[in-house]
Amino acid sequence: MTHVTQKREQMNQYDPRTKLVIVMCISSLAVLLQDILLMTGVLIVAFGFSFYFKSDVIKALYKLRRFFWVFVAMLFIQSVFTTGGKELISIGDFTLVSSLGLFRGISIILRVMIIIVSATIMTTSSSRDIVQGLYQWKIPYELTFMVAVAIRFLPLLKEEVEDMVIAIQLRGLELEKIPMGQKIKIYSYLLMPMIASVMGKAKDLSIAVEMRGFRAYPYRTSFRQLNLAIKDYAVMTFTTIITITVMWFYFVHWRYV
Repeated sequence: MTHVTQKREQMNQYDPRTKLVIVMCISSLAVLLQDILLMTGVLIVAFGFSFYFKSDVIKALYKLRRFFWVFVAMLFIQSVFTTGGKELISIGDFTLVSSLGLFRGISIILRVMIIIVSATIMTTSSSRDIVQGLYQWKIPYELTFMVAVAIRFLPLLKEEVEDMVIAIQLRGLELEKIPMGQKIKIYSYLLMPMIASVMGKAKDLSIAVEMRGFRAYPYRTSFRQLNLAIKDYAVMTFTTIITITVMWFYFVHWRYV
């Protein structure tokens, strides 16, 4: 067993509820904070936790390279439709980019990045452990089961899309060389078969669940039980205290300085 594998297994020994608390704290700061410097600091902290838990954050960000122009469009739209602040770029009497619009556009991009980076922390735990942890938090099993199904269906949906795209390419159609309008039209044709396939799998899953007696008893037992260790309590407490301190410093202290 390599050193990297041992290190990854050591990080996975943390309870999934500990990671969930970390993600909740980081995501809450991303939504509530409005200061770009503080949000940048939260993003750095999110990267730190992701690297600490050995998540594939670099791989996830690499996959988002295709959405680069979406982020640029978000930044431009916020700059155009937000009035106020200092004019940076203008055409006649029309303000194309303002300082306030640029600020809000950057804030939205930072929020999205923080949420995506923090979400990669949960990928270091199995979906079964996440569901078990939520159930031991006294969350109804029906809701935790919905979370497990959603986690399981996302890869299936991705496989359906990839299979359909490969089928189109095998017919000699190169999607990368056709205009954007025709590409959107082709994807619209793929949408209905993909939805029908997913609905069929959902129906088969519901039949299998009913056959196994889902919700036949008011209480559900599990052979696997998760136990919080001292390090889990320490990490959750430390993260919660830091989050509350930052929020108090931002919403209370700064307003009177």
